[in-house]
Amino acid sequence: MAGVITCNPTDLSALLGPNATAAAAYICGQLGTVNNKFTDAAYAIDNTYLLFSAYLVFAMQLGFAMLCAGSVRAKNTMNIMLTNVLDAAAGGLFYYLFGYAFAYGESSNGFIGRHNFGLQDFPTLSLDYSFFLYQWAFAIAAAGITSGSIAERTQFVAYLIYSSFLTGFVYPVVSHWFWSPDGWASPFRLEDRLFGTGAIDFAGSGVVHMVGGIAGLWGALIEGPRIGRFEKDGGAITLRGHSASLVVLGTFLLWFGWFGFNPGSFTKILVTYDSGSNYGQWSGIGRTAVTTMLSGCTAALTTLFGKRLVSGHWNVTDVCNGLLGGFAAITAGCSVVEPWAAIVCGFVASLVLIGCNKLAELLKYDDPLEAAQLHGGCGAWGLIFVGLFANKKYVNEVYGASPGRHYGLLMGGGGKLLGAQLVQILVIVGWVSATMGTLFFILKKLNLLRISEEDEMKGMDIARHGGFAYIYYDDHDDSSQFPRVNPGSPIPRSPTSPAV
Repeated sequence: MAGVITCNPTDLSALLGPNATAAAAYICGQLGTVNNKFTDAAYAIDNTYLLFSAYLVFAMQLGFAMLCAGSVRAKNTMNIMLTNVLDAAAGGLFYYLFGYAFAYGESSNGFIGRHNFGLQDFPTLSLDYSFFLYQWAFAIAAAGITSGSIAERTQFVAYLIYSSFLTGFVYPVVSHWFWSPDGWASPFRLEDRLFGTGAIDFAGSGVVHMVGGIAGLWGALIEGPRIGRFEKDGGAITLRGHSASLVVLGTFLLWFGWFGFNPGSFTKILVTYDSGSNYGQWSGIGRTAVTTMLSGCTAALTTLFGKRLVSGHWNVTDVCNGLLGGFAAITAGCSVVEPWAAIVCGFVASLVLIGCNKLAELLKYDDPLEAAQLHGGCGAWGLIFVGLFANKKYVNEVYGASPGRHYGLLMGGGGKLLGAQLVQILVIVGWVSATMGTLFFILKKLNLLRISEEDEMKGMDIARHGGFAYIYYDDHDDSSQFPRVNPGSPIPRSPTSPAV
């Protein structure tokens, strides 16, 4: 550990008078005690920082839940809320049993981890329980992304199966490749790094967002669009979410949690870059929070005016999605770029999202939360962005200065880092397509994926969950199913509603 106090009684005794040996031993003993206290304090500070970051990332689940609930029709609210709870619960168990070992099991090969199943032989000399909790929060975030793509028409059992498989196997393997020191494409490798540098994905534009987005893409493609989403002549019909208020609430909660997602990925705060100065890893953490904020804000404003030009409306839901697209894009390079570059990242991320949504509409692809477009498309742009704008100084501070370490093409670092980033995009698309695409296809063949047309028309809340989340009337639904509430008339109750 840097800055450790050392004391040798033999050397010290030569400087002292009578009883020199005893005095030297006493002084060195006291200094050793002080040094141990400093070491203990450093570990406590770093673990507290990581635990606090884990709590912030976990709070993003509430943001996902609110965003998802507001983006679907009211008749499916209970269903989408339940799936968000399920992502966290099933993900917690399966990441504990298998996922962490596949991702970070020590003494592993380049493809997959092989140790620490069920947290056996844990903590290790380098990793503690706070690290496990933080990584679990990331794993369930990936599963939460996928649930948005297949909302409003997916069987409950399918959610349970895909969430367990994604958090227990698919996501951990990808995180091992790019974040474990043993991973074949990891920038943390001591030798034999991909293109001499490894792929830089600091907080998961690829590992988290692309994995969740590509998984959702295959789920939505195999299921097909929701009933009524497209007309027979190919025209698109907007099936609006029922609550812009919940969308905005969820967006702000996600924004808050992203300050644990990105800055927290340093995992330690008490690391010095220049001992004795005010510049250290705490400075890098602050800069990372700033780049995160700038990218999201730029994307939000670009989307606001871009969609105004396209649709003629100032749409709050579109702005929220644009903001989140900027966050998803900057996540890969938040720690290794200048603040001005984050503005470029957010601007392009907004255009990528708008373009992906247009393409989805043309291809009759239906994603109620635009999750595949937002997390998959903007996540891929975020990886390319790193290959273009990564700063040499910051790369060396975050990943360690070593021969062959490359940085952004437009910053004078050559094209090797960009090549590594493109490899990451390709292997994530290939791996997730092969695993999650196959899983969704099997579920469809077993009639375990999509609900019946009758249940979809009724709404999953009444068909599968025993009642409505709200007392409401939807103009698009049969009035015999959902009676209109006139002023002064008694309020109808669902079977599960308590008497008033």
